[in-house]
Amino acid sequence: MSREGTKDVWVVSEQQEGKLRPVSFELLGIGKRLSEKLGEELAAVLIGDKISDLAKPLAAYGADKVYLLEDDQLGRYTPDGYTTALSELILKKKPSIVLFGATMIGREFAPRVAARIQTGLTADCTGLDIDDEGRLVQIRPAFGGKLMAMIVCPKRRPQMSTVRPNVMKKSNPDWSREPKIERVEINLVPESIRTKILDIVKEVSSEMIKVEEARIIVSGGRGLGSPENLKMIEDLAQVLGAAIGGSRAIVDAGWLPHHQQIGQTGKTVAPRLYVAIGISGAIQHLVGMQTSDIIVAINKDPEAPIFKVATFGIVGDLFQVVPAITESLRKAIAKKNQTVRKPSTFEFSTL
Repeated sequence: MSREGTKDVWVVSEQQEGKLRPVSFELLGIGKRLSEKLGEELAAVLIGDKISDLAKPLAAYGADKVYLLEDDQLGRYTPDGYTTALSELILKKKPSIVLFGATMIGREFAPRVAARIQTGLTADCTGLDIDDEGRLVQIRPAFGGKLMAMIVCPKRRPQMSTVRPNVMKKSNPDWSREPKIERVEINLVPESIRTKILDIVKEVSSEMIKVEEARIIVSGGRGLGSPENLKMIEDLAQVLGAAIGGSRAIVDAGWLPHHQQIGQTGKTVAPRLYVAIGISGAIQHLVGMQTSDIIVAINKDPEAPIFKVATFGIVGDLFQVVPAITESLRKAIAKKNQTVRKPSTFEFSTL
């Protein structure tokens, strides 16, 4: 699609089982800033079935309009159904920019749409801006994180990007905003949806907290020495109520599953507290966690790159430091739980 006649910024708002993914609100935050620079509207796109109630929070977080694509064939995500629905809407409304979350669904869905409408796509962006010519500047790590590439799409529209979760900040919601909903008719032929979902099996593991949504993460690296020593990480995480993450080295070694990997080829996280244990701090790992509010690093090498981004650093033998911290926290929590505040007593006298 050519540049002529295109306008507005769209955010494809991902939902699962009737709940919006956090990345949807993050995209609305950056989408609002982009649309204001362009002097255009920000629209959210909702795809699914019986999800109109999700329009209200999208408006609260900045959407000027919500395109609602509802159909019983879209109740569960399928690449064929979602691609057809969104592609038809894009060709009809001609947006200038379309943003997706770089989730498992977004990474499969967005390239299909780009191919269908014959435009470009920049994957896994960590920054977005508008240049002096009104083009979308798409920023992403390149060459193993050694440099940041700035990519523009000069000819084709819409300009499309997938954006890593947890790298953009949500705006403060305004719940007084009422959604302006535009319902869109979809021409879906059942035979065109080649993949049929018969059942959904949810993975259940000892690690129930998703790293990308956790407020506290305890992460381990090659310095642990062996998979048996992950027990130290698990003990500390249990005390803190934290998720467990890992560097690429230990995931590649099979110590942790891939969905717990943090870094350029894993998950991007932004918890309130990130504890890095035995992680040297290669740039590929830092890309995935350096936006954490507080970073505590434990490593025996005082020159480890992780200390350059750490809020607090502990130089020492992790096999001594981590158990000591865990035990101290256990005692502090136990003491707090044992402290029972006695009710105040008052003496009353009658006059």
